[in-house]
Amino acid sequence: MNNYKLTIQYDGTNYSGWQIQENAITVQQKISEAIKVLTKERLSLVGSGRTDSGVHAFGQVANFKIKNTLDTYRFSHSLNSILPKDISVTNIQKVEENFHSRFDAKKRSYIYLISKVKSPFFHLYSWHYHESIDILKLKNLSDLLIGEFDFTSFAKKNTEIENKICEIFQINWRESKELILFYIEANRFLHGMVRTIVGTLLKLEKEKESGKILKEILNLKDRESAGEAVPSQGLFLFKVKY
Repeated sequence: MNNYKLTIQYDGTNYSGWQIQENAITVQQKISEAIKVLTKERLSLVGSGRTDSGVHAFGQVANFKIKNTLDTYRFSHSLNSILPKDISVTNIQKVEENFHSRFDAKKRSYIYLISKVKSPFFHLYSWHYHESIDILKLKNLSDLLIGEFDFTSFAKKNTEIENKICEIFQINWRESKELILFYIEANRFLHGMVRTIVGTLLKLEKEKESGKILKEILNLKDRESAGEAVPSQGLFLFKVKY
């Protein structure tokens, strides 16, 4: 079997997330259907991870296996020509047959955009936050999450995954005149984890709480102890590393 790896960008505004589901339009569904039209083969498109409804991606990775050998340059052009305008395959390459986009991933990174001004050009891709923000305070709080911890408190309650331990390698905040950017890189993420971390950090910063409270939230392993998740439109799957 020939195994092909895709790097994908998408605007998640009009989709119910990445993963195929009944009675909903998803990114995985749209790409799978387009590939089947071109290859005339049944296939399973495997993504590096799920993104929720409304979440975007700069660097989602997926792979699929088929019997036929593809001319990747021509196939990429043909695939993009029939995909919707809000989904783009930026790279396609043949990989080893045992490559798995999800299980072989070593690191994943996300960014979250916060707009400080109301703008018609930001509202689909950032969250307009009205409060002033102490970036240094947020950085100091965020540093406490670097390392390996049980992130049960930051995951949606209905997640089916039993292992809630994740290792965060980097967290950072950057500020410009109009935008604030949050960056996080880890070996894996739980369902809803990034948006809940951002919401919790902003809540603690606003209430002028200490890092001790953040540690208590981690140790409680209780979703009710953490803050509300921020809206989905500001979140982007940035990069997957292998």
